[in-house]
Amino acid sequence: MRWLEPIRRAFGPAPAYTGNRWVMLDVETSGLDMRRDRLLAIAAIALRVDWQRRTLSVALGDSFEVVLQQDEASSKDNILLHGIGAQMQRNGMPAAQALQAFENYVQDSPLLAFHAAFDRTMINRHARQHLGHGLPNPWVDVDHLCAVTHEQVRARALDDWMAHFGIRCAVRHQAAADTLVECDLLQRTWPRVAAQCSSWADVQRLAAQHRWLARHRDGGG
Repeated sequence: MRWLEPIRRAFGPAPAYTGNRWVMLDVETSGLDMRRDRLLAIAAIALRVDWQRRTLSVALGDSFEVVLQQDEASSKDNILLHGIGAQMQRNGMPAAQALQAFENYVQDSPLLAFHAAFDRTMINRHARQHLGHGLPNPWVDVDHLCAVTHEQVRARALDDWMAHFGIRCAVRHQAAADTLVECDLLQRTWPRVAAQCSSWADVQRLAAQHRWLARHRDGGG
């Protein structure tokens, strides 16, 4: 069955990530419908992890931000929420170019976001549309890490966690500012994460425990 080996290598699971660069990101969209609403902006900041020292630092000089060009601006209520005006949307970077630039920036780094399923779906849907493929990078939801390391906290929204840790944000619902908040949030939880993890794969496994925690909080068996 040696002839199967090239196929397994081509289509099998990607090797575990062993680098020290992670990317925290946040998106702004025209709404909350992941199937129909449009991706307006992406902001991202790199994180550097040192497993030997158990440290996690924010690399502010290694950041990314783009507004995607829109043929039609989003609604006035939507613009009031994120502050990306109609003219800024029309003058944004063409979607294919913006998404290619983001893919080039990310490289093979793992991705993190708060309520990551939304960001992941929006980015990959538009990447498939404009680039012909989604991003293969692994993801972790920061909310899940918060939940499993602070089981006593009954928080669900980002604002809930901000209130718990006393984190302030001057401009909420602005992608770059929210990304900084999420970096701060991860750093607040990091001592408990690092106490249980020694690799990216461990972080993924830790985050996955939120499912068990959620079931037991709801009284499931």
